[in-house]
Amino acid sequence: MSLLQVEKMTHYFGGLRAVHNYDLQIEPGQIRGLIGPNGAGKTTIFNLITGIHQPTEGSVRLGSENLVGLQPHQIASAGLGRTFQNLLLWRHMNVLEHVIMSQYSKMTYGLAGAFFGTTKRKRQEAEAEDKAYGLLELVGISDLAHENVLNLPYGAQRRVEMARALAIEPKILFLDEPTAGMNPEELIQMMEIIRQVHKEFGLAIFLIEHRLKVVMELCEKIQTLVFGEVIAEGTPEEIQNDSRVIDAYLGKEAID
Repeated sequence: MSLLQVEKMTHYFGGLRAVHNYDLQIEPGQIRGLIGPNGAGKTTIFNLITGIHQPTEGSVRLGSENLVGLQPHQIASAGLGRTFQNLLLWRHMNVLEHVIMSQYSKMTYGLAGAFFGTTKRKRQEAEAEDKAYGLLELVGISDLAHENVLNLPYGAQRRVEMARALAIEPKILFLDEPTAGMNPEELIQMMEIIRQVHKEFGLAIFLIEHRLKVVMELCEKIQTLVFGEVIAEGTPEEIQNDSRVIDAYLGKEAID
């Protein structure tokens, strides 16, 4: 059984069909990519799988668990972590607090522990802090742990999002344009972080990217989406040489 299996997922916004008969299988440890022109429906697919929207038709399963109908926090707890195309960070929190906060759903000290500061609460919060520091070190920003996120450069904020997503111990990590807005040096650094995360945790990763260098170098398989439908799927080499992909997308984009 695949780790994630999506079958014939279709979604309408009012009378507009945004996604049609979308299929996806992700195996444990696999890195997959999703490319396509602006407005193709890529982020909508992420939002449908992660529970922000509910599919009009089709099924989504993580292992043996049906995800359709679950709320986003339930899907995250089931093992699907993600980052967002537009950064969703809390303005009043520092970097460390972001990564600790995402672990609270797994803490079990309860209401009494919260009020009375029990030994169990202290132990679990200390463990969460240690884990947060480790993840921040992995993504290269442990020295910024006590900085407010608004004071960080854009590339560092992207790393905070990744550390926060990893803190829930996902089985699959969804990355929505992880290098968007980055300069060439930041892009190379982020690619190395993704490789390191994959190596460290053996995670399956599913990423959306406009920077074709990223998907071509990182992904084992790539889907190309146009107007909500997959027009091609294959290895990076197969995608680059597919005439349908060249006509619909690659011919208009530079592989930088």
